[in-house]
Amino acid sequence: MTPFGAKLRELRRQRGVTLKRMAQDLQLSPAYLSALEHGRRGRPSPVLVMQICQYFHRIWEDADELERLVQLSHPRAVVDTAGLEPEATELANLLAERIDTLEVARLRRLIAIVKGEDEGR
Repeated sequence: MTPFGAKLRELRRQRGVTLKRMAQDLQLSPAYLSALEHGRRGRPSPVLVMQICQYFHRIWEDADELERLVQLSHPRAVVDTAGLEPEATELANLLAERIDTLEVARLRRLIAIVKGEDEGR
């Protein structure tokens, strides 16, 4: 599941909307909407993000947050380490190889490190 997909599912559940109902209302296939939630489809278009915001009566700040999540939600990320230090290539390859074995707590720690939020530890 992607960050966008998790937020979409959370919004649906908070409002008691089934995936099938939402897909019908937005004139999408339930399979496509499910694939978005589970990260089996790429990023949704900006138009679809706006439709989702309107569907849930979200204000513009929420739209910005959804768009930020969309940018972080490509299920097949590519990391180009050409020209970087060998350690960067090693890290990218280790993540690609082992990311499915990392526990959520460890993933969160790695995210904090990359964001620079681990300063002072």
